[in-house]
Amino acid sequence: QVQLVESGGGLVQAGGSLRLSCVVTTTAFRMYDMVWYRRAPGPGQQRELVARITSIGATNYGDSVKGRFTISRDNAKSTVYLEMNRLKPEDTAIYYCNRDRNRYDPSSWGQGTQVTVSS
Repeated sequence: QVQLVESGGGLVQAGGSLRLSCVVTTTAFRMYDMVWYRRAPGPGQQRELVARITSIGATNYGDSVKGRFTISRDNAKSTVYLEMNRLKPEDTAIYYCNRDRNRYDPSSWGQGTQVTVSS
């Protein structure tokens, strides 16, 4: 079973920046399309796609983060990153990474990392 270890979250003021990391315990990382999702606080909140990066480095973003967030990867370190700039209070959420093809498997998700943006 592939393990996903997210880190880098924290408390930041609106307008600030954070860089999230996700280490993936697999030697096949370079072949994976990877995604970052988030789940905002509150009952009934669904995971929202934040960003996606393919194995060849193509990227796409959710509308709410376009122009502010950047996803990248380092295949040598089996790590995917999420650079978050100009953070807003509505970015407050738990952020999760996953292999794109596993996103519908509830057991595949890690613990995530909490991001809290104060106004």
